[in-house]
Amino acid sequence: MITDEVEPNAFTLSTVLKACSSEFGKALHSHAHKFGFESDTYVRTALVDLYGRGGDVVSARKLFDTMPERNLVSSTAMITGYAKNGEIDEARVLFDGMEERDVVSWNVMIDGYAQHGRPNEALILFRQMLEARLKPNEATMLAVLSACGQVGALESGQWIHSYLKYSSGSINTHVGTALIDMYCRCGSLEDARLVFDAIKDKDTVVYNAMINGYAIHGFSGDALNLFDEMSQSGLRPTDITFIGILSACAHAGLVSEGWAIFNSMEGKYGISPKIEHYGCMVNLLGRAGKLNEAYELVKSVAIEADHVLWGTLLGACGLHKNIPLGERIVQYLLERGLANSGTYVLLSNIYAAVGDWEGVSRTRAMMKQSGVHKEPGCSSVEVNNEVHEFLAGDVKHPKRREIYAMLEQVNQWVKEHGHTSKTEGVLHDIGESDKERSLEVHSEKLALAFGLISKKRGSTIKIVKNLRVCPDCHAVIKLVSKITGRKIVMRDRNRFHHCVDGLCSCGDYW
Repeated sequence: MITDEVEPNAFTLSTVLKACSSEFGKALHSHAHKFGFESDTYVRTALVDLYGRGGDVVSARKLFDTMPERNLVSSTAMITGYAKNGEIDEARVLFDGMEERDVVSWNVMIDGYAQHGRPNEALILFRQMLEARLKPNEATMLAVLSACGQVGALESGQWIHSYLKYSSGSINTHVGTALIDMYCRCGSLEDARLVFDAIKDKDTVVYNAMINGYAIHGFSGDALNLFDEMSQSGLRPTDITFIGILSACAHAGLVSEGWAIFNSMEGKYGISPKIEHYGCMVNLLGRAGKLNEAYELVKSVAIEADHVLWGTLLGACGLHKNIPLGERIVQYLLERGLANSGTYVLLSNIYAAVGDWEGVSRTRAMMKQSGVHKEPGCSSVEVNNEVHEFLAGDVKHPKRREIYAMLEQVNQWVKEHGHTSKTEGVLHDIGESDKERSLEVHSEKLALAFGLISKKRGSTIKIVKNLRVCPDCHAVIKLVSKITGRKIVMRDRNRFHHCVDGLCSCGDYW
């Protein structure tokens, strides 16, 4: 068009800006200035969107602030730019200042919270959207289902599922996949499977969601059976499929099956393994105690092994108390600048597990010197569509007296059933009685106690933990499931634990 000496108009520029890349868009910006359209509302809005999408929120904000006239679309474009780049608080200030909001602006803000690790705020904002009498659309539901899955808000997720069935009558593949993922993350495999079975035209993405759900719950046999069903239906697995199925093998210690599937990726399906697949194999071998085999696999990786891969192996060293290999890995990571907070924490845990308190002290001194802080354990439980969070020793909850009274009852129950505190899991050089007291107020147990006083007798309690569940809490939760006759489902950083009648679905292998 320019070559033919035909001058573009504002409509032309705004349309092209929406479709082009960041670099090409900057060139178009100069054309907009040259032809005198830079101040046009539609062109300026498209420029704000362009720079925001490209990560240059400073330039986007300058263009936004100097707009002769702002409207709903331009404000939403600026909020989108902030949200995409993780500047959620700035996005919220702008959102709150809008005189008019539509479903798109609400969606951008809700999705921003969900995508950047603030799911509770996403759910709160969703409720405010409903109170404002705006009708959510599919994009809203996908964002909110993601938030429900992150915090394990099953009741909220079930309400959304009911709303979808009532409002549309049918659920498409896209939404169905999101529902499967949400139910799996919230600990309800039964509901996930019902959604899966109801989807008529299943594609690979739908199968992947269900396979991954079985994997994180430790139902490895179901995952492998579904993988076979998928293959027999003529659907071709993707790299995501293999992450799920290899994870399933890792959770069950299926070493030979894992190797066979891993080797089939290139040999049978022509899929080159990625770093995530190597990570699954290292996790599988490490958990099974085959540390040297896992170490050799990491060294043989054609792709540059990252800190996650080495961290997985380091975690296995802690599980099997292999200090020499753990120290070698940490030294390797430090020399290459790949060490992070998890590296130091894992090494400290290895030393503590074998009672090497000097090693713990050295590691913590290194952490302090490097400005590294250990992530605190946090557990949550949902009651009446509200998620309640607890830290270890937490006394901030309005029902703290009732919670601690129930905790005393729980401690008495488990002791009467022969439980002795697993103090080897306390990674501090303190006396046995102090170790026992510290275990009694772990966040998992506070969440459990709150669930016991708040949920109907006999109903399932679902707990979400941001770190790996400690051995003592795992043992106590299993016993409480037997004593109370309740099913207790716990999601930790690695997997789900379904505790029924004193037994856990992980088979104490986690």
